[in-house]
Amino acid sequence: MVGDERDDGLNHPPTAIVYWPLLNEDYRWRTMAFAVRSTRVGRPGFLRELEQAVWSVDANLPIARAQTLTEIQDRSMAQKPFALVMLGIAAGVALLLGVVGIYGVVAYAASQRTREIGVRMALGARAGDVLTLLLRQGLALTATGIALGIGIAAAITRVMSALTALLAAYLPARRASRVNPIIALRADM
Repeated sequence: MVGDERDDGLNHPPTAIVYWPLLNEDYRWRTMAFAVRSTRVGRPGFLRELEQAVWSVDANLPIARAQTLTEIQDRSMAQKPFALVMLGIAAGVALLLGVVGIYGVVAYAASQRTREIGVRMALGARAGDVLTLLLRQGLALTATGIALGIGIAAAITRVMSALTALLAAYLPARRASRVNPIIALRADM
């Protein structure tokens, strides 16, 4: 009996494993791996010492892919940083598109109100007042967009899951409905 073994890396749950005798005829092509625990790991020449110790017992035993536990763990977790970087890039692009979109809407709204802004300034409005007016309008548009976006996303998610299930059922049903009865009856004979 052994504890939980994580064969597929630290980010995957342990799987059920059955150990067979290595000398069993069906498993002659399997490889064997050993873990060596030592305070000298990482020191120069340790791998050479390990090879000499193994070869002193049997000079024909090959030693391949010697790795430290840290190297094995780093390789197991290498996918996570890459996925996080890609997710960060996608989030950055989405943020940039959002900023450009908001800028476009507010710039268009401000350009449509150029005459009104000119009249306000002529009647004594300060630049800060105009800035506050446009910022308030931009934030109101942003809040409205966020609220509508969240609501629409929630509704579309439910609709998309229903449509996906419908499509998954429709395609096999359509294929079954087009079966030639003569061919189907011959197949059973």
